[in-house]
Amino acid sequence: MRTIDLRGRELSPADMLAAVPRATQARAEALDTAARIVEDVRVRGEAALREQAEQFDRVTGHEVRVPAAHIADALASIEPPVRAALEEAIVRVRRGSEAQVPAPQTTEIGPGARILQRWQPVHRVGVYIPGGKAVYPSSVIMNVVPAQVAGVEQIALASPPQADQGGRIHPTILAAAALLGVTEVYAMGGAGAIGAFAHGVPSLGLDPVDVVSGPGNNYVASAKRAVAGVVGTDSEAGATEILVVADADADARLIAADLVSQAEHDEQASAVLVTDAAGLADQVAVEVERMAAVTRHSERVGAALSGPQSAIVLVDDRAMATAFSNAYAPEHLELHLADAADAAAAFTSAGAVFVGDQTPVSLGDYMAGSNHVLPTGGQARYAPGLGSYTFLRPQQVISYDRAALSVVRAGVVALAETEVLPAHGEAIEARFTA
Repeated sequence: MRTIDLRGRELSPADMLAAVPRATQARAEALDTAARIVEDVRVRGEAALREQAEQFDRVTGHEVRVPAAHIADALASIEPPVRAALEEAIVRVRRGSEAQVPAPQTTEIGPGARILQRWQPVHRVGVYIPGGKAVYPSSVIMNVVPAQVAGVEQIALASPPQADQGGRIHPTILAAAALLGVTEVYAMGGAGAIGAFAHGVPSLGLDPVDVVSGPGNNYVASAKRAVAGVVGTDSEAGATEILVVADADADARLIAADLVSQAEHDEQASAVLVTDAAGLADQVAVEVERMAAVTRHSERVGAALSGPQSAIVLVDDRAMATAFSNAYAPEHLELHLADAADAAAAFTSAGAVFVGDQTPVSLGDYMAGSNHVLPTGGQARYAPGLGSYTFLRPQQVISYDRAALSVVRAGVVALAETEVLPAHGEAIEARFTA
């Protein structure tokens, strides 16, 4: 990992972002391709999906709509320790998600005048689970459970067909779907799957959804942009990111392990350490090099850590570290600080904040009870991670009786006249004339 020394400099948020640029070129290149793939699925449906499966997944002649027997087979064959872990994760994520559903609230504006604020679930959701460099049954849980907690009635799931599974979806993903009671499953991947969810595929019995959620590569993220306005989407999640803020007392070995763990996802993954302790920075660099060389996916990890999107950043003090983190707005933020619990409040822009050296991002990926589908690319400045609220629509229900309407009668008429919309006022007056 390269080291960037920002000490002794007055930097704006833009300067800080320029110091550690994100890997954006691949996303930009994916936009046009993803849009074409989505349009092809809209126009040609199943035929386009099958051609894409042959081109991208090396699969032909597979069952695009997964038979119930395949799902049952996958659940029957899952290893007991993996099943137990998935069931425990489901319980934890369900508990965490339940806190994200607001209770209905009624506001009394005046006598006989009230507004009910309620949160309505969307009817139908399409969940996408990637299947490229790794297998993600945990993402099945992270997407399906919040939708179920929100009250979504129909949940469809898609994941790429696997050549080494005879064109079936990976069995661990199917088993996770079975544990959650998801029976509408499609073996389709990438941007094409997003297009299929948005526009529907009649020959498969796939109806369009209201919201598409789930992580994926740059083509999946770009496809979500292409269907925005046709359906709702959770976020354009890109390559994973971890930013660690650490002080001189932090454990270099643990920091290095966490940086390597996220670099394992993808060559474009971002791994950043921000610290005011030069000695710690040197120790982390040594530990990262050692761990990266021996980990299973060392080539992928090495590419991510040596890319321009990863760095060790030296700053003057805690204030500068905080400012850098808030400007960067990472997907995952770890605080390896002696006073991490107290310091956390100052770190306002992050998809999720992991407090203390015993709370690694890996915990959030699987068993924390929080959701691991989080905003990347700086979107944490304005966007949340996935939660039950992703599948809810706030809705106002207004109720006035005649007496309450009479209180504001003159005011509505006056404003309608000012806006040269007299029929608005006449609609009010009609209630007080014979």
